[in-house]
Amino acid sequence: MIQRSVDPPVLEHGAIVDTDYALLIGGAWQSAASGAAFSVTNPATGERLAGVPDAGSAETQSAIDAAAVALPGWAATPAPVRAALLRKVATLMLERQERLATIMTLEQGKPLAEARGEIAYAASFLAWFAGEGERVYGQTIPASLPNKRLLVLRQPVGVVALITPWNFPAAMLTRKLGPALAAGCTAVCKPAEQTPLSALELGRLFVEAGFPPGVVNIITTRDPVAFADTIFADDRVRKVSFTGSTEVGKELIRKSAEGVKRLSLELGGNAPFIVFNDADFDAAVKGAVASKFRNTGQTCVCANRIFVQRGIYERFATAFTAEVAALKVGNGLDPETKIGPLIDAQALEKVRWHVGDAVAQGAEVLIGGGPYDLGHRAGHFWTPTVLAQATPAMLVAREETFGPVAPLIAFDSEEEVIRMANASPYGLAAYFYTRDVSRVIRVAEALEYGIVGANDALPSTAQAPFGGFKQSGLGREGGPIGIDEYLEMKFVSLGI
Repeated sequence: MIQRSVDPPVLEHGAIVDTDYALLIGGAWQSAASGAAFSVTNPATGERLAGVPDAGSAETQSAIDAAAVALPGWAATPAPVRAALLRKVATLMLERQERLATIMTLEQGKPLAEARGEIAYAASFLAWFAGEGERVYGQTIPASLPNKRLLVLRQPVGVVALITPWNFPAAMLTRKLGPALAAGCTAVCKPAEQTPLSALELGRLFVEAGFPPGVVNIITTRDPVAFADTIFADDRVRKVSFTGSTEVGKELIRKSAEGVKRLSLELGGNAPFIVFNDADFDAAVKGAVASKFRNTGQTCVCANRIFVQRGIYERFATAFTAEVAALKVGNGLDPETKIGPLIDAQALEKVRWHVGDAVAQGAEVLIGGGPYDLGHRAGHFWTPTVLAQATPAMLVAREETFGPVAPLIAFDSEEEVIRMANASPYGLAAYFYTRDVSRVIRVAEALEYGIVGANDALPSTAQAPFGGFKQSGLGREGGPIGIDEYLEMKFVSLGI
């Protein structure tokens, strides 16, 4: 690998004009040993944004080596010192919010206002876990014998590998890095190949803030299998945290068996959004739009199935469609844009397939139903779509569409909708709207989901646990429990 000094890429008029990105290994910016690189493109235009190194097993091994060397010193660093460094990065993120948000919009496509919000959200995980790291307490247990003292220590797991998705390229990284670093772990990070620039930009801030070399390492690659094989083969990597599809998560579980590595998995979802007859109607309509169409429907917790009680179904369909019709589709850099592009052509085809299946089974297209033409042949845009008369048998109800498509399914009773909502192998997030206090308790307890928004379409926050039931994953991120995922518990029996 060639080590080099890399200045931050220059932004002019919403374009990256200096494309010199590199891997972060051991505190130094490096190219791939082979010199291989790949291009990051703008999903709104198809234009090339930047080149990043295409790393392989050798670079991943070097990053593990660097993290292992840095581990003893970082683990021994006093918690308040680690916390101060995390808070410094959070401050830098907010100071550079516009730059970071612009780069995110360029590579991911989400509207700039949403990207700004994600940068603030991402910074909040570093600030939150800085405080949690200062409150990692041990325990003294009453002994059964007078000549013994029983102690419980909590120590960092060790070197961790963090694998993040393309839909929230900053927040998903800090939601993992925050607790890992606060606990005293060192990290090897692999961002999604579609959106590596946000992670590399954050890597600059960790270096600038003064994190010791090797504590944070960032590997970019188009070969996730080689990366995974390398980290699972190395006994020094004690834990892997992954956000992505359930299919990949299952493969990581299989790979983890040989080394009995700890796993945190945030996997697929199929979120129900339930509107009862007695709901605050306007709040429910706006909440459904916010949940469904945030990030162009490309979120693991967005409403995927919208269940509306029959007494208000037609009224809701009319009002909801009117709100959706007002959503402007366009390049995320346009301040008027509410719906950006899908991440790539494969995502567009999945949406096309789901809509076609629904129409073939009798769904009525109230608005949208096809691609949106902005004049960019390479742009991946889909018109915000509302499907009436949807049923649980359709693909849009059985699978995670990950696009701006809202199927409306009618229901009659509370018992019926709970049964339909829970009829999924996934259990990440669910939402419901009602003004009946007793129903709030009943439905919240009955839904088999790790996150439930009761009259709240956007429940995610750094101080609350995030994770799912069933095939939506293992473990929790965020909240006071989030740091536990990166700590080992050691019992010490002391004879005196």
